[in-house]
Amino acid sequence: MTTSTVDSPARRSSRGGRVLRYVLLVVVACVVLGPIYWLVTSALKPTADIYTYPPTWLPNPLHLRWANFADAWHAAPFGRFFLNSLIVTAIGTVGEMLCATLCAYAFAFLRFPFKKVLFGVLLGAMMVPGHVTLLPNYLTISDLGWINTYQGLIFPGLGSVFATFLLRQHMLTLPGEVLDAAKVDGAGHLRTMIQVVLPLSRPMLITAGVITLVAKWNDFIWPLIVTNSTNMRTVPIGLLFLKTQEGYNNWGAIMAATVLVIVPVLIVFFFAQRQIVAGLTQGATKG
Repeated sequence: MTTSTVDSPARRSSRGGRVLRYVLLVVVACVVLGPIYWLVTSALKPTADIYTYPPTWLPNPLHLRWANFADAWHAAPFGRFFLNSLIVTAIGTVGEMLCATLCAYAFAFLRFPFKKVLFGVLLGAMMVPGHVTLLPNYLTISDLGWINTYQGLIFPGLGSVFATFLLRQHMLTLPGEVLDAAKVDGAGHLRTMIQVVLPLSRPMLITAGVITLVAKWNDFIWPLIVTNSTNMRTVPIGLLFLKTQEGYNNWGAIMAATVLVIVPVLIVFFFAQRQIVAGLTQGATKG
């Protein structure tokens, strides 16, 4: 009885802390998932139901309008937009990760003059807003004759300071004994990187790759500037085609098109989430 009486306040405190954590998690989940829920339900509502006040959080099953997706798909050439986004995102992500991996390996394991100075410049570039480079990049692409082309959409984004920094910091945490063993076996830098470093860096590579992929899929400003024809537009710009200049918008179709745009990213995240968590929890603080 005495032990139970002494322990009960501690158990109640622990139980109260657990309940508080669950409440906070529910609140955060509502904040994060609330807009997504509203997006998906609005994609299935008639326009009149979207404008109702107070809003209807549970759509009427008898009024679900699946035609919103067909309206969105046919209101603009979304097939072409998706193809452009797939090409730009796939090639751009592979190219950016290849450049980032090679640069990260060089900064982590190679010796060359002014290595620390160059890495400091690289870190400084992370502090420069991306919009500052829009005009120089546009003038360069224009001089090359790459306006309204896939190479114009892809090449300016191949250099990623963030991915290079993330991978370099991770590579510095790899066990030196494994790298020394590769050198003893006669492996050069390229073989060491492919057969030793990259397999050990898989979670971080997937993490950086997903971040890069999402950024390229959602990129709006650069494709808007460097393309001037409908056939070269990407899906974020394609959403603008659903808005009318008169101010009346078919929000059901717009929401449906937005769902179509975010679904590929959600699928990628669903399959890569374990690797992302593993990559983010690995130590990357060694300098």
